[in-house]
Amino acid sequence: MLPVGSTSLSLSGMTALVIGGSSGIGEAVAHGFAREGARVAIAARRPGKLRAALARLEAVCPAARAYEADVTDPGAVQALAEGVLADLGTVDVLMNCQGMTIIKPALDFTPDEFAQVIATNLTSVFHACQAFGRAMVARGSGTILNVASLAAHRGWPNACPYAVAKHGIIGLTASLAAEWAPHGVRVNAISPGFFMTELNREKMPQARKDAALTRSPAGRFGELQELVGAALYLASPAASFTTGTVLNVDGGYLAGGI
Repeated sequence: MLPVGSTSLSLSGMTALVIGGSSGIGEAVAHGFAREGARVAIAARRPGKLRAALARLEAVCPAARAYEADVTDPGAVQALAEGVLADLGTVDVLMNCQGMTIIKPALDFTPDEFAQVIATNLTSVFHACQAFGRAMVARGSGTILNVASLAAHRGWPNACPYAVAKHGIIGLTASLAAEWAPHGVRVNAISPGFFMTELNREKMPQARKDAALTRSPAGRFGELQELVGAALYLASPAASFTTGTVLNVDGGYLAGGI
């Protein structure tokens, strides 16, 4: 069982799996976990990116592992859980960073496009929580971190299914936190503001980027490392009484930027 009442952010002796850990937020957090002493595994669907990310992670965590998985397939999620648990014995921290979006007006989305965004950003997160949460509940300890978004707090033009999915992440996080707290399992979410991730660089229209900078009280985009501390806190023994929380890391955007 994880220590209770500690103020330490150390993850020494813990094992963490970051799904979507081959780039962006997931890769930054994986490196942060490793620097704090965790044995870290990453999972992603693109083998080339996964191998490159593993090579970078091994510089910080020589025992790092990588698993190829398309988590939109429930069977693949179950196989991932079985493989990781067989290899590593336990997963103390699960972080779900998988995500994608499609930018277009709501009237133009096809059923398949809508379903794809929901499957990647929400349904796969549930299946991962279920597959790894089963072992955590049986063991009586564990922590899960999900990734929400500003889109879960405000209307988000031209990204309807993404906003729906991220609203769903908040509901999923709260529901699992309430259900699994008696079993020693904590479930929280981080809600990032505007960070220039690969996804935002490729998908966010320039007008949206300009508006974000104008409206942000901080007057800038966040750096990925500025998310790592939030993830470390929620994953660590310092957050032993924190569950069901959505932690906004947004430079004050929700507080005063709209």
